[in-house]
Amino acid sequence: MVAAMTRRPTHTGLIAAACIALATGAEAACYADYKAKQDGPLRLHYGVVELPQAICDRPGQIQSNVADRLRQNGWELLNVMSVFDASGLDQRKDSAAEFFLRF
Repeated sequence: MVAAMTRRPTHTGLIAAACIALATGAEAACYADYKAKQDGPLRLHYGVVELPQAICDRPGQIQSNVADRLRQNGWELLNVMSVFDASGLDQRKDSAAEFFLRF
């Protein structure tokens, strides 16, 4: 009986740790930086957007998602430069300026 009691907290602890790890991974955000333009007059900008977690590993969907969001705001996507996690936000914030997480 003592052995069974000793295992139970360990088993419960492992289950709890696994649940926390899964929940943390599911909430991890991803972001993309991009270049866009407007015509008449020509305007260019560099920006950063937060992406839906479901498309973080699907380059084709990332491209169309960002293009659609920009188009709704009068911009044309030139290219998605990279996809990254939250650790890459600080180094891009100043460069993106007013287009940091705007769309």
